[in-house]
Amino acid sequence: MSLTAALSNALSGMGVTQSGLEILARNVANSGTPGYNAQSQNLVESNGANSSSVRSSGVARAFDAALQQNYTDQVSNSGYARTRADFLSQLETLLGKPGDASSLDNIYSGFQSAMEAMATSPDSYATRAAAISSAETLANRLNSISSNVQNLRRDSESQIRNLVNGLNSDLSNLRDVNSRLAEFTQDTAARSALLDERDRLVASIGEVVDVNATYRDNGSVRLLTRSGVGLLDQQQSVFGFEAAGSLSANSLYSNNPSESGVGALTLRTSSGLPLDIVGQGILQSGKLGALVELRDSTLVQVQSQLDDIAASLAQSLSNINVASSSVSVGAQNGFEVDLAALQPGNSFTLNYTEGGNSETVRVMRVDDASLLPMDNTGSDGVRVIGLDFSGGIGAVAASLNASLGVAINVSNPSGSILRVLDDGALATSNIDGLSASYTAGNVQDGNLALPLFVDTANSAFTNSLDAGEQKIGFAGRISINSAVKLDNSLMVQFSATSSLGDASRANDIIDRLNNSSFVSDVTSTKSMGQIKLEGNVGALVSQMLSFQGASVEKTQSVSSTNDLSMEALSARMEEKYGVDIDKEMAMLMEMQTAYAANARVLSAVQELLNTLMRI
Repeated sequence: MSLTAALSNALSGMGVTQSGLEILARNVANSGTPGYNAQSQNLVESNGANSSSVRSSGVARAFDAALQQNYTDQVSNSGYARTRADFLSQLETLLGKPGDASSLDNIYSGFQSAMEAMATSPDSYATRAAAISSAETLANRLNSISSNVQNLRRDSESQIRNLVNGLNSDLSNLRDVNSRLAEFTQDTAARSALLDERDRLVASIGEVVDVNATYRDNGSVRLLTRSGVGLLDQQQSVFGFEAAGSLSANSLYSNNPSESGVGALTLRTSSGLPLDIVGQGILQSGKLGALVELRDSTLVQVQSQLDDIAASLAQSLSNINVASSSVSVGAQNGFEVDLAALQPGNSFTLNYTEGGNSETVRVMRVDDASLLPMDNTGSDGVRVIGLDFSGGIGAVAASLNASLGVAINVSNPSGSILRVLDDGALATSNIDGLSASYTAGNVQDGNLALPLFVDTANSAFTNSLDAGEQKIGFAGRISINSAVKLDNSLMVQFSATSSLGDASRANDIIDRLNNSSFVSDVTSTKSMGQIKLEGNVGALVSQMLSFQGASVEKTQSVSSTNDLSMEALSARMEEKYGVDIDKEMAMLMEMQTAYAANARVLSAVQELLNTLMRI
């Protein structure tokens, strides 16, 4: 080997060592920096005719695309689960655990006990006052829970707005990083820093929305949602959120923008295509997906169950059943009933047999023409027909005839009487029963029914559908009849002549609470499937608390599982990407040795050259 070759090799070795020391220094300096990926030196061996040497071909950054995608997926899942767990933990606090002093079931049990005490001592002013107080406590508790459920929905909207702003900023920054990575003019250290920033931004975006990342050879990244909608390529998509103002129980999502009562969450793609994120089901995970689900589904379902409980509570005490009378006309037999007292939302029920099949039809008074025609199957499996009563019972009979067919004959013989007959001699049908129920309007009209729980401005709760469903949000409006609050004797005196010692109304209240049965609408949840509350008011309360408690427990379990998965992936990434100080120190010693060796070669070459010059 010539002296020139030896000198060149030594200088090359010292240059490689110097570059390695710079990389090592960066690694050690950033060992605690989140998102920093350890760097190493790429070495290339150069072989000459009589010698060989090494040179640096750049910096290698620790990175595994498959591991990175798994991490991004888990960030989305963890963000989704953690957000739901946080909200539902607050909900659990609002509802209280079964048996707790402030829980809904305990307060309802107190109300029942107060009614039983009143039945024992109806003539006691203090007992009646305690009964009213317990009823008011129950109504106030429903009001409070309902209000706080809506507060949680408002909080979700606020968080959606904040996340959208941050999301657009991250996408914009990532687009800029992509542009700079596409250029090859940066030095290796700057490029590695850009790649670190790229991965931090992808993880930040992934925590908010679910993304699939595709990493290109030049280091830039392309983002799609799991549903396949592009978020970032050469250009970025832009998220938009238009708040709806203060949310209430009536503020529900609709894919018709003019009817939707919640904030509109949209996405404008890089090509300018506007998308309804909620209506088109674009989000499947991430914090944003969880918040949308909470606002439009989970918390709406909770409100619906509260409204079912409030509605059942009011109706169980205020409903008055109207018995029918049997009637025959020639060979035709059936029943007739007086419908004079029916208000919008009240109904009558017809049971009949046709062709050997038993049928049940519930006819509801619906005077709002925009809701008609209405003919569907209720949650209890009963056919529900909505009819306009404002035109008189004759019009009701004509409409019902058209709906039920020729085997059932409906007529209006006089006034507000509705008559239903079979088909007589043809004997293909039989009328098995006819009954009606309406909501008591007065507290002292001779009926045992008591409109103790009322709607806004002391109005009766009839479960009307006119001008919007009365039941929606009723838990937030339910209150105690002002007349009863002013005069607690009305809790027992159902007529002007009844005695204060008469326990008939109090016993009737207890009987209604125990034996009135209700069926809620079926609601569906992503995590718990379908739920339908069924039974008396106490059963509805118990079922709701049990279901929501199980939902909270499952959500927290899923969140814990995701946290464990996140910890495992983070540990794997730390192992793959992190800086090992011990390893770096060992590398430092090797570099010091190599540097000293190359320096010794330079010294030896210099001595030889000096010797040659002296000859």
